[in-house]
Amino acid sequence: MIKIGSHTLSNPLVAAPLAGISNSAYRRIMHAFGIGLVVTEMTSAKAITYGNQKTLKMLEITPDEGLVSLQLFGAEKAALVEAVRVVNDHSNASVIDLNAGCPVPKVVDSDAGAALLKDPEKAYALLSAMVQASNKPVTVKIRTGWNDALMTGVEMAQLAEKAGVAMIAVHGRTRAQKYLGNASLDAIKHIKEAVSLPVLGNGDVKTPEDAAAMLEVTGVDGVMIGRGLLGNPWLISQTLDYLQTGTYDPCVSVADRFRVLRQHATYLEALKGEKIAVLEMRAQASHYVKELPHASAFRKGLMPLQSMARVHAHIDDYEADLTRRL
Repeated sequence: MIKIGSHTLSNPLVAAPLAGISNSAYRRIMHAFGIGLVVTEMTSAKAITYGNQKTLKMLEITPDEGLVSLQLFGAEKAALVEAVRVVNDHSNASVIDLNAGCPVPKVVDSDAGAALLKDPEKAYALLSAMVQASNKPVTVKIRTGWNDALMTGVEMAQLAEKAGVAMIAVHGRTRAQKYLGNASLDAIKHIKEAVSLPVLGNGDVKTPEDAAAMLEVTGVDGVMIGRGLLGNPWLISQTLDYLQTGTYDPCVSVADRFRVLRQHATYLEALKGEKIAVLEMRAQASHYVKELPHASAFRKGLMPLQSMARVHAHIDDYEADLTRRL
């Protein structure tokens, strides 16, 4: 089992942070399906120090989210330390994570996220300060390097261990790759072999077989799953079954799929209010139905809807139509 400070994960599966997605509604769904740990969408350390109310709202963790890691991003030591102190005092998150892998230009241009891969010593200084300021375990998410000429993943991991972090997650791509090409299992393996603390492998895990291969090839302690969970929380239970027994049921009933979709919509409306929930459910609902017949027509029908009642009615109509056809 993976230990992060005083916390022991119930299984080796971790839900990756997804910007604009890994909110409380999403985290509740992931926990209900048995995820070992779920990481929040990244939160700006500076915004926390400014007392931004929208940002502070992101620090709230409900009891039915399970074990949660709150991810911060930033490049200034003072801001990160103050953000850690705020999280310590005002959040029920069990773990604090530093994002050192986000490839998005607006993050990198602020010297945060994957930009830290260009300066491992700076990352070490930031992590050391966070660890010293925190009464919660601190972890870090990295990539294999900045580009093929600057493969700093091993150095980053070793310095993170020296700084006192409790766990490292490694996305198997460089910043230059962003999300293109294939994640390198070999690069993840080299990083795992360079440190003694727990390491998670991340990248291209879309099936239980992918998760098993990640564990077997790289020797990592756990698997972090990102886009593979969008609209597909069943991947969690399927993967746990596969890792334990070598088999799993790949089938998800139409009724079960729409039951979870409606629950996600309900959670999202309670969290963000009807207007924003309707907008966000256009994307979330699309993920849940992407493999079903006539999904494109369903998605098109969602676009003009303005109320959650209409969204639920549209879901009901689509489910009824599918049930008649199948």
